[in-house]
Amino acid sequence: MPLVEVSPGMSLAYETFGDPSDPPVLLVMGFGAQMIAWHEDFCRALADRGRHVIRYDSRDCGLSTKFDEHPVDMGRFIAAVSSGDIASALAMVPYALTDMAGDGLNLLTALGIKRAHVIGTSMGGMIAQKMAIAEPARVLTLTSMMSSTGEPEYGQSAPEAQAVLLGPKPADREGYVAAADRELVWASRRYGDAALLRELAARSYDRAYYPAGVGRQLGAMILDGSRAEALRTLRVPTLVIHGLDDTLITPSGGERTAELVPGAKLLLIPDMGHDRPRELWPEIIDAVHAHTEM
Repeated sequence: MPLVEVSPGMSLAYETFGDPSDPPVLLVMGFGAQMIAWHEDFCRALADRGRHVIRYDSRDCGLSTKFDEHPVDMGRFIAAVSSGDIASALAMVPYALTDMAGDGLNLLTALGIKRAHVIGTSMGGMIAQKMAIAEPARVLTLTSMMSSTGEPEYGQSAPEAQAVLLGPKPADREGYVAAADRELVWASRRYGDAALLRELAARSYDRAYYPAGVGRQLGAMILDGSRAEALRTLRVPTLVIHGLDDTLITPSGGERTAELVPGAKLLLIPDMGHDRPRELWPEIIDAVHAHTEM
């Protein structure tokens, strides 16, 4: 797995699919998930449609740089945020979502890519939005998938989905894999598959089990705040994709994103939750291919 330094002391693991002469597409994964959550068959299918696909591990995840020297006490962090003590919360977290967006842009630079189509899912959608806001000239198109705007009144998680997201996971491999079943709470009602969730959990555990990074990523996401005003001024062609079954970031998050970005297109997909079921790949890939046809 290639590893490239994108800034001093910061290296990202990445993988590419397809012909480097084709238009580049950068895939940005979500909270706590390694790049393998962008299934290799999905990446190859997109590459077969004439795109040079790049997936990568975000900082504090997978095989990329970890921030072990900055442990985060999640109990203290949540207490500070809940009480409105944002200064204390900020002091606990070593980086921001802006830094994670910079990682993606710096990865493109390291790979010799001046401009790319950027697709982000969940927290990765937020990172992708930040990339487009910070460096619009470098983002050919933006696709924000099952994500939101940072405004607390939109895309709110169902209580049961939030409980699974923030709840502790077993540290042993067997327990960790079995606990993946809980993620059915936000999966497609029609296509959700516990066996596939357990398979990804097993691969992720074996590749790079690293729960310590989750708290720092969560802190960066929570403290980013609203991107509404910046999204209103965005002039990057934008596609918003959201599943109607999503209970982790409910569809209002995607609807609000499309409402704010001038000229954005909104694709609401029935039978899709906070996941990308294989059965829906043709619709998703068709939409992405059409959006990146420029």
